[in-house]
Amino acid sequence: MNKIQIYLSGSIFLLLLISCNQKPQTKNILFILADDYGYNDMSLRNSSFYETPNIDNLAKEGMIFNDGYAACQVCSPSRASIMSGKSAARHGITDWIGAETGEEWRKRNRHNKLLPPDYIHNLPHEYTTLPEALKQEGYKTFFAGKWHLGKEGSWPEDHGFDVNIGGWTPGSPWGGYFSPFQNPKLENKEDGENLSMRLANETVKFIRDNKEDNFFAFLSFYAVHGPIQTTQEKWAKYREKAERNGIKDRGFEMGHFLPIRQTQDNPIYAGLVESMDDAVGTVLDALKEMGLDENTIVIFTSDNGGVAAGDNFSTSNQPLRGGKGYQFEGGIREPYFIKVPWLNVANKQSNTPVSGTDFYPTILDLLGMELKPEEHADGVSLLPLLMGEEIENRPLIWHYPHYGNQGGEPSSIIRLGDWKLIHYYEDNRNELYNLRSDLEETHDVSKYHLNLVKELKTNLFDYLEEVGARFPVKDPLYSSELEAEYLKYISTERIQKLEKQRLEYLSTDFDPKNNWWGSDLTKD
Repeated sequence: MNKIQIYLSGSIFLLLLISCNQKPQTKNILFILADDYGYNDMSLRNSSFYETPNIDNLAKEGMIFNDGYAACQVCSPSRASIMSGKSAARHGITDWIGAETGEEWRKRNRHNKLLPPDYIHNLPHEYTTLPEALKQEGYKTFFAGKWHLGKEGSWPEDHGFDVNIGGWTPGSPWGGYFSPFQNPKLENKEDGENLSMRLANETVKFIRDNKEDNFFAFLSFYAVHGPIQTTQEKWAKYREKAERNGIKDRGFEMGHFLPIRQTQDNPIYAGLVESMDDAVGTVLDALKEMGLDENTIVIFTSDNGGVAAGDNFSTSNQPLRGGKGYQFEGGIREPYFIKVPWLNVANKQSNTPVSGTDFYPTILDLLGMELKPEEHADGVSLLPLLMGEEIENRPLIWHYPHYGNQGGEPSSIIRLGDWKLIHYYEDNRNELYNLRSDLEETHDVSKYHLNLVKELKTNLFDYLEEVGARFPVKDPLYSSELEAEYLKYISTERIQKLEKQRLEYLSTDFDPKNNWWGSDLTKD
């Protein structure tokens, strides 16, 4: 080979190398948001019960953020933070929209010490939301599924989405997971149709119709929020699997206010999880079929932890403590995966703490757009992490001055590095945990690090004051006797009922007596 041939061969190789690593001219975004989906509710996390091959594969194709967090331990605040890039304390939606506050909280007959503060009841219109920012750059925007960010007038189409399929006021699927859906934004087509698969198919249709354009598709599953429902076939599959794994004698332990599930053995919930995973696979397969998988960013996360207490007591988040509604890691640490096909992130992991507020600036940065720090005030771009670099160490803050349905306590949280401080409003105590050495949050070390507690608490409350956060107040009608009576009932009769129900779900002759929630009208 002469010098000219060598030069030409090298030039061709260099051009091919550049071509292989070149960013695509068209960049799309598929954002998949699960509801109430726990950190360990997948086979990727070594769950021996749930089966989630499609979510697992997506995670492996992207970067796994092991310390990825929702912006709140309940849904509406977290969803508002994804849309706005602002913390719950800043945007003011600090509880799920519809929760009682003030004296109305007494209707729950929980006899708590505090009255929760009011909160903002819709996503503020003055914000430039993530979809609005993308529309300004010519993106077609699509929403399917759960919204729960306000009444009519504050639905997805009012905040930047061109198309809205299924997003409206409630936070749960009123008609259940099988058609008829009882949803004014989702037409019934066939009785017994699966809700998760329908939302996936609607997402595929939008992508197919707009594959020549830049698009932002936001698939927001109602799954795996209650009511938990599945088909007879999936229930039978997971009932048998639970039996093979060994059914434990006890499934619950008493928490502060409610029993907390300790086992992953609910066959109804497992079937609901698998159905959602099937739907995820449908959309990802469609991207590949249309040749869009190489120029589409795919994000997967959840809005809060798995439901271990309250609602349907569906799952266990162990080794994480607590679950949805709780101030512990089980309530806020989430599946958090970002796939960027033109970056070398497959099979990579990050242990840097990140939040749901970070998606907004990260997406803008990945698309080469100018950031909007005045909007995503509490988020930072994660592009450096995706490129193998670092970001500045910063505090993450949560503010949940409510009791909620799941048994969590009114509290605020700050995490800085490995340290996590929880401040409780009932008695103004502080707990301090080192999450690197004590992920389970079993050892409160606050008394050994008094200066650190003081520093973190100061930083926390400086921030809360800066953003105008609201706080609970003492209930002048509080009765310790009535609260003790309530807690005695919960720790005896209620926990016994839950154990009985758990075994009923695992019984070979279990039948919900409603044609399996109507699912037998269609092939699963």
